[in-house]
Order: sequence, then C-alpha cells, then structure tokens
Amino acid sequence: MKLSSGKTIRNVLLSAVCVCLLAAMTFAAAVKNGQISSERKATVEGTVISRDGDLVKVVDKKDGSTVAVRVTGTTKIERKKGLSHKDMDVTALVPGLTVKAEGVGNAEGQLEAKKIKFNPDAFAITVAQQKQIMDNKAAVGKAQTTADQGLDNAATAQSSANKAQSTADQGVASAQAANAAAATNATAVGRVNQRVSDLGDYVTVAETGVYFADGSHRLNDAGKAALDQLISANSNVNGYVVEIAGYTSSTGGAKYNQRLSEERAAVVAQYLRENAGVPMYRIVVPAGYGETHPAANNDDAKGRAMNRRVEVKVLVSKGLQQDAQVAVARP
Repeated sequence: MKLSSGKTIRNVLLSAVCVCLLAAMTFAAAVKNGQISSERKATVEGTVISRDGDLVKVVDKKDGSTVAVRVTGTTKIERKKGLSHKDMDVTALVPGLTVKAEGVGNAEGQLEAKKIKFNPDAFAITVAQQKQIMDNKAAVGKAQTTADQGLDNAATAQSSANKAQSTADQGVASAQAANAAAATNATAVGRVNQRVSDLGDYVTVAETGVYFADGSHRLNDAGKAALDQLISANSNVNGYVVEIAGYTSSTGGAKYNQRLSEERAAVVAQYLRENAGVPMYRIVVPAGYGETHPAANNDDAKGRAMNRRVEVKVLVSKGLQQDAQVAVARP
C-alpha cells in the first residue's frame, strides 16, 4: 500500500510538471520575438511603451520582446480599481501602465485583444507623463538646432551662388562648374529643411478650459458648449491633434486628486469622440496631472474653482501652422 501510494503521488507530480512544460511550450509557440502566431491564443503581460490609435505596444515581461496589441471594437478593457467604474476605453492605456492582454494572433503578427486588464499606478503614469514632457522639450530643442543649421547652410548656398555668378563672368566652363556646386548646396539645404519638418514639432492654434464642481468629473452644459465651440471653430484646420490635460485643486489627498484628474480628462475625451465628432486617432493620450500646475492660488474658493479644470488644446505641425485658422474658445 505504501509503495502504491508513493507511485501515485509521483505520477501526479510528473503529470503536473508535464502540464506546466506543455503550457510554456504552447506560449513560446504562440509568441516568438514579439510576433503572435496567426489564429493562436496568447496572453501577454508587460508594460505599455506607446499607443498609436488602436495599436498598443507592450514590452512582454517574460522575454523583453515588444508585442503589438490591436484593440478592436469588441475588446473589453477593465480597470481593476478606480473612482467610479472599471470598464475603460483605449485612451486609458497610457505609457507606463502594466497590462495583461488576452486574445488571438492575426495575420500581421499582432495580438487582437479580447480582454485587457490593468491596475492603475499613479506613480508609473506620472513618471511616463514627465518622460513624455521631457522628450517633447528635447524634440523642440533638436528642431531649433536643426533649423539653425538649415539657416547656416542656406547662407553657405547663397555665398556659393554669388561666387558662381562671379566665376561665370570669367568663362562659360567655370560658370557651369559653379552652378553645379550651387545646385549641390541647394539640395543639401533642402534635405536639412525636410528633416526639420519631419520632426513633428507641434504648436497650439486653439485652446479652451472646461471646469468642474468640487470632487466631480461630471461634464456640465457650459463645458460641453466650450468643447463644441472649440471643435466647430477649428473644423477646417488640416492635420490637427487634440491634447487633453486634467487638473484638480489642492483639496483632498494627492492619490485621490491624481485619479480625479484622470477621470476629468477621460470624460472630456469621451465627449469629443462621441458628441463633437473628433476621431479617436486625433486625440493624444488624455493625461491627469492631479493638483500640479495650478492656474490660481488654492487659498480661496475662487482660486480652487479655477484649478478644477481640463485644458484642451488644438495642435498642428509647424509646417502647417501658416494654413491653420486660429480660434480660442472660452466657457
């Protein structure tokens, strides 16, 4: 009896090990170098590094590969805890979040998610937002440096052209050589200018503020009217994107204010998509900044009311700025 019992236990343990190995082999077969096998079920758990429309990139914590997760109209996005609800949309998937996505591989090697779960980490979100701000500042600095280089090259090209004209007076052959040099310089300047435009440097062409009651993320009629006016006034702007930033007053704890500012930003984004006709791909990830960056002093009721806000900005690339129609909406 003892021998039979020992064999039974050993067989059970061996079966459990085989099941674990089979599960690991199945996952490895489904996910390889960040590519999901077509029609294979897979689960990816890791950190969001970027979102472009409905495509979210996640660094898988198992092997460090980057997996593209496609969010569809039927994808269920669940927030494990929050102020009022757990069902979220794709705009909640900000860089820095740890997510778990379950779904099936498609023909492009992406994971078409059926369900995505995440547990909001205010610190991780803040770190990601601050990194994005620093990256934006660095991009602006790089654009300015590249533009300065373009101006220097343009001056060099003009100087070369002047020399070419002087040389032309001395002979046709010399003039042809100088023109060729000027053309080369002009091409170089063109390449520099193109690099400047490709940096995607955006500027604000219109903005508005939406204000909330104390402790609330409910969008009132005045806020809706301000958003409608902003979008209507800029409907002819080409290539625009919308930036949404939520804030609170200093009333309440920092963690509570962080989440409340996220709720306010999210409800504005939802209104723009569902009621103002703004496509999702034109909305930059809505961000909550808690009680930071106050617009007024928090020592009195009037100042706190000014700080319970969401700032909405319409941005266009600098290359399109001259064609943009500037409009500022106020509630």
